[in-house]
Amino acid sequence: MRQILGNRRSHAFTSLALVVPLLASGSLHAQTAATAAVPALTKFNGADTAWMLISTVLVLLMTVPGIMLFYSGMMRAKNALSIVAHTFAATTVVTLVWAAIAYSLAFTPGNPWIGDMSRALSDGLLGAKVGAHVSAPTVPESAFFMFQLAFAIITFALIIGATVERMRLSATIFFAAFWTILVYAPVAHWIWQPTGWLASMGHMDFAGGTVVHIAAGASGLVAAKVVGPRKGFGTEPMVPHNLLVTIIGAGLLWAGWFGFNAGSAFEASSRAVGALLATQVAACVGAFLWGICEYVQRGKFSVLGMATGAIAGLVAVTPASGFVGVLGATVLGATAGVGCFLVVTRFKRATGIDDTLDVFALHGVGGFIGTVLTPVFALKEIAPVTATVLTNLMGACAVAAYAGIMTWLVLLVVKPLAGLRVTPEEEQLGLDLAQHGEMISGA
Repeated sequence: MRQILGNRRSHAFTSLALVVPLLASGSLHAQTAATAAVPALTKFNGADTAWMLISTVLVLLMTVPGIMLFYSGMMRAKNALSIVAHTFAATTVVTLVWAAIAYSLAFTPGNPWIGDMSRALSDGLLGAKVGAHVSAPTVPESAFFMFQLAFAIITFALIIGATVERMRLSATIFFAAFWTILVYAPVAHWIWQPTGWLASMGHMDFAGGTVVHIAAGASGLVAAKVVGPRKGFGTEPMVPHNLLVTIIGAGLLWAGWFGFNAGSAFEASSRAVGALLATQVAACVGAFLWGICEYVQRGKFSVLGMATGAIAGLVAVTPASGFVGVLGATVLGATAGVGCFLVVTRFKRATGIDDTLDVFALHGVGGFIGTVLTPVFALKEIAPVTATVLTNLMGACAVAAYAGIMTWLVLLVVKPLAGLRVTPEEEQLGLDLAQHGEMISGA
C-alpha cells in the first residue's frame, strides 16, 4: 500500500503475549508522538487533501455497499440479508475500536512491534493545530486517520465471507473488535508505520497486499476451519441466489479499488495516476485470463468467473500498484487470474474446509502472488525498490502465520462469550429469519 521513500511502514508481532505486557506495563507511553506526526503545516496541500477525502469515500463504498452486494448475491436466498447485517455490525464496531485505540496502536512510533497510546481516543486529530502523519505529510492527520479506517473496515469485512451462512451475529461483533486490535493494528504497524520491523527491512506493500489481503485470507481460512462447514457442504447444491447483485457489487469494488490503490500515494500526483493505471490493467487481464481458464475447462465463459478474475487481478496488483508499470501490472493480473482460478476450483474439495466465498483462495493467494512479485516488477524510475523477493516473502509468511494463529486464539475466546455458530434448526431455516426476522420477498 504505501511506502514513504519506498519504505513506508512495517512491523512484526509474534504473539499475544507481547501485546499484553506492553499494554499493561505502560511502556507504550514511553515514547512521545514526536515522530508520529510532522509539525503542523501553515497550509496543507488542498489538492492532496481533496484526493484523500475522495479516496476515503471510494474505499468505504467498497464495503458499504460493495462487499455487501458482492457477497450477498453469491449466498442462498435464505441467508442473503444476513451478510448485510454482519457487515453493518462489523463496520460500526471497527470504527469505534479504531477511534478508541486501534489507530494509535497502528500508526504511532511505539516500538517495532506495536504503536504507543499517544493517539488513544483519537487525541490530537482535530483542532486548529492538527498536524500530519509522517507517512502523509501534506494532508491533515485526520484525513489519514479516516483513509486508514476505511482499510481496517474492509479488511475485516472480507473475512466474514469465509464464515457466512452459519456464524452468529454476536460472534461477528466480538470477533471484529478483538481482531482489529490484536491482528490488524499490529500488522499495519509492522508494515505501514516507518518504525515497524518489516518497514525497517524495506518490505514493499503499497496498498495492502500483505496488510489487507494476506491477513484477511489467512484469518478467513482459520475462521472457516474453526467454525466448521455448513450443513450439507459437499453434498447439497448451494448456488448463488442472484448473480446480478453480485456483479453490481463487483463493479463497486472495482471502482472503489481506484481509491484503494491510487489513494495510497497520499497525494494527487503522477504516482497516484500510475497506480490507477496499473489497477485497471491488472483487473482487466485477471478477468480475461479467468474467462479463458473457464473456457478451456468447460467450454463456457461465466459472468461470475470474469468478475472473480477481475477481483483476483485487483488483489494481486494492490501491493505493487505504486511501484510497477503496465508490463508489471499485466503479469500480476495474468498470474493471479490463472493461479487463483486453480486454487478456487480445487481448494475446498481437496481440503474439506468450507471457506464459503473463497476468501483464502482469492485474497490470500492473490495477495501472496502480488506481494512476492512486487520487487520483481518494481521500477526504480517510479519509486525506490527497497525489498527483494526474499524480503517480501518473509513478510508475507510472517503476517499469514501471525494472523492465522491470532485468529484461532481470538475465536477460542469468542466461543464461550457469544457462541460461534447458529443452531442446526436456525441454519436450516436460514439466518435471515432466524437471526434477523427478515427475508427477501419471494425467498
